[in-house]
Amino acid sequence: MPEPTICVALDATNVDDMADEAARASTAGADLVEVRFDRLYLTKPEPVMVEQEEGEPKSVMPPEAEWPISDISSIDAKKTIEKLKNSIGIPVIFTVRPPREGGFFPGTEEERVAILQQAIESAVTWIDLESSIDESALDGLMAAAKESGCKIICSSHDINGTPNSEDIASFVRDNSEKADLVKFCSTAHSHLDALQIVDAAIELKGEGVDYSVMAVNSGGDWARIHAPILGVSMVYATMSMEHRISDKGLINVRDLRDAWTLLEY
Repeated sequence: MPEPTICVALDATNVDDMADEAARASTAGADLVEVRFDRLYLTKPEPVMVEQEEGEPKSVMPPEAEWPISDISSIDAKKTIEKLKNSIGIPVIFTVRPPREGGFFPGTEEERVAILQQAIESAVTWIDLESSIDESALDGLMAAAKESGCKIICSSHDINGTPNSEDIASFVRDNSEKADLVKFCSTAHSHLDALQIVDAAIELKGEGVDYSVMAVNSGGDWARIHAPILGVSMVYATMSMEHRISDKGLINVRDLRDAWTLLEY
C-alpha cells in the first residue's frame, strides 16, 4: 500500500528556531514541514512551577491560549517569508491560521490574505487556504497559486467538535476539485468523535481524492497511525516528545514511522 506523505507541523515561535526544527524534522523522517506563520506572533513564556499531588514541584508550560500575542506590526511579513525561504531546506506548507480556526494571527482578515498572497508569490511549495475565506478572496488566492505552481490545501478546522463522518466526507468531496489536497481537522470530545474521522477516511478510500483527515484530543491519533490503510494522503506529525502526547491526538514523527514499520504498513 502507498505510504502517506508525512508533514511535521513546526511548533517554534521564531524564524531561527523554525529553521532548526525543520532540519531536525527532515532528519527524523519528515517529507515536508508546515510553517505556521501565525505562531511567529506568539511569545513563548517561561515555565511556571506547580505543586503535584505528592507535594513535589513540577515545571509546567502555560497553555498556548494564554501566551502573549504581539501586534501585527511586530513582523515584516515580506522579509520574514524570504528569511524562512532561505533557512528551510525541505518543502514547506505555508499556513497563517486565523483565531476562528484555532490560530493566533492578530491582524485583520485582509492583512492575513495579503500575507498568504506574498507567500504564494515567493513560490512556496504548498499554501494552506481555509474554505472559510471569503469566496472572492479565496478564488483570487487559488488562481494566484495555480499560476505560480504552488500546490493548494483546502482546509477546515472545527475547534468546537466533530461532525458526523458523512459530513466530513462530503466536505472533502465538495472541495476536491479546487485543491491538490483537502484537509479536515476537528476537536474530538470522545472516542465516538474520533471514530467519525476514521469512518470518513474509510468512506473516501478508493475515490481518487487526496485528503488528510484528523482530530485533536484523545483518539485523534488513530487516523494518523492507521493512515496507510485508510487511504489518507498526508499525515501531520510533530517533533514534540512530551509525556502522553497521544492525549492531544498527536504523534511524534519518529514514533509514527516506527508504528508503520511495526504494523507492517
